[in-house]
Amino acid sequence: MREPEHYHFLLVPDYTHLAFSCAIEPLRLANLLSGKNLYRWTLMAENGQSQTCSTGTTIMVDQGFEPLEPGDQLIVVAGANVPRHSSAPLVDYLRRQSRHGVQLGAVCSASYVLAKAGLLDGKSCAIHWAYHDILSEEFPSVRLRRSVYVSDETIVSASGGPAAADLMLHMISESHGHDLAGQIADQMVYNSVRSGVSEQRLSFSARFGMRNHKIVRAFRIMESHVEDRVKTTEIAGELGITVRQLQRLFNRFVGKSPARVYSEIRLDKARNLLLQTDMSITEVSVACGFGSTSNFSKSYREYYGHSPNSEGIQQQIGWRN
Repeated sequence: MREPEHYHFLLVPDYTHLAFSCAIEPLRLANLLSGKNLYRWTLMAENGQSQTCSTGTTIMVDQGFEPLEPGDQLIVVAGANVPRHSSAPLVDYLRRQSRHGVQLGAVCSASYVLAKAGLLDGKSCAIHWAYHDILSEEFPSVRLRRSVYVSDETIVSASGGPAAADLMLHMISESHGHDLAGQIADQMVYNSVRSGVSEQRLSFSARFGMRNHKIVRAFRIMESHVEDRVKTTEIAGELGITVRQLQRLFNRFVGKSPARVYSEIRLDKARNLLLQTDMSITEVSVACGFGSTSNFSKSYREYYGHSPNSEGIQQQIGWRN
């Protein structure tokens, strides 16, 4: 009789409970619906006793950082504050298990932990969109994808939430067939299972209710040139239209000028970096294409209502409220 596949879920402090539930529930349903013991699972945490998720809920675990068997699946589940929780013992443990032949995976923000361990160098991965900026800044050798999950690498990854279910259903389908995966999706009332090439966030067209391909292309140019800003004339030239035509298109479809939209894209990245990294304001201003720290601070205050220096304080106020 075929041995059940063994999944170990390593829960990092502040892990996202939704992503964890979406990852483990398909395994339970696979056993239930097949009438066979196809999967078994173990919960892990650094202290070997319990772990607390981002909602404040604490869950008991089965073990700590114990050696696993070659071929076992180790899925790291993370969430908020992942840079702070990527401890040296955690990183060292993942490196040892990788060398031992354990199959690794990452859910939500956990790709950051694996990248810090050097296990994603030259590999593709998915991570929650809120961590795209920090991963790109700190680990440029990692090939970041904007898809909901990545399954065609030695290390699989999902961007979080329902994307974890998408990944697990894909893996169940690979091992036990599409019919079982479809039954599991039905049982979960999950009727729109996404493929690995699906993007995490809505397309520009969907987000802005647009069908103008020139506007969509302009957005993509801006997002790919945050640090090395391009001029409006260059964007218009790339699209084969005049600056005046580009401005009219933005005013009509977006309600803002191209310059304003470009500034908001850069400010959005700046806020992500301030919240998720230890980069100084000067470093962030350079990474986001602002000419000077004073110009950056002024633009930031005008847009968010407070200075970059107080960003961490504002976030704490938001959590308390």
